[in-house]
Amino acid sequence: MTLAFDQIERPSTRLSMATRLDAQLRNADPATIIAAAVDTYGDRLALVSSFGAESAVLLHLAAQVAPDIAVLFLDTGMLFAQTLDYRKQLATRLGLTGVRDLRPRFEDLAATDPNAELWKTNTDACCHIRKVLPLDAALSGYDAWITGRKRFHGGDRLRLKVVEEVEGKTKFNPLANWDKADLDAYIADHDLPTHPLVAAGYPSIGCWPCTQAVEEGGDVRAGRWVGSQKTECGIHTARAPGVAPFVGGDL
Repeated sequence: MTLAFDQIERPSTRLSMATRLDAQLRNADPATIIAAAVDTYGDRLALVSSFGAESAVLLHLAAQVAPDIAVLFLDTGMLFAQTLDYRKQLATRLGLTGVRDLRPRFEDLAATDPNAELWKTNTDACCHIRKVLPLDAALSGYDAWITGRKRFHGGDRLRLKVVEEVEGKTKFNPLANWDKADLDAYIADHDLPTHPLVAAGYPSIGCWPCTQAVEEGGDVRAGRWVGSQKTECGIHTARAPGVAPFVGGDL
């Protein structure tokens, strides 16, 4: 399904914008969704990417629409070396000129994780310092953002909308409707390079202390935070206005 920009109704309020856009775009192809996001928000829109196992698809789609789109990459200080190399190579290959590396504040690390061992005792707190806080700060300059989440990843993502309103910002999830076969076909059709750890059995890739390989056929996110009930790092967890996310007793 393809929608021309002039078919996309301009709602009067930001609250209704996500609802109306979701109704109009929920069955649209990813390229149309991204184009609608760019057309609606312009330079008030950012794309957040981990440059992980499936990231090449969304980044390639975005590069076809707006190669100068702001791309926010969370460099937590604990990423695999392969991820850092892949980020540089893929951005160059796709011609993305707006990639911005986000890092945790030195003050936060010095106060709460001076030895880089917080992940051993409180993964929520570790993610909060290294992911949530840097992204929240960066997104304060934008009204909307694009994510790479898909429903087939399971968990809370099973109910994922194509467009949603979260904490006063519009979130676009262009790949929500796609499954792994769609992603694999797109990668093959466009000859996109995959993250080097995919071939080693990592279908989802985060920080090295909290990511493990998964047996073939296993759940795509089974290797994340193994042995705990944790399924999200926190950047996609909505919080009530003025309420900090739960991070346990260390913060």
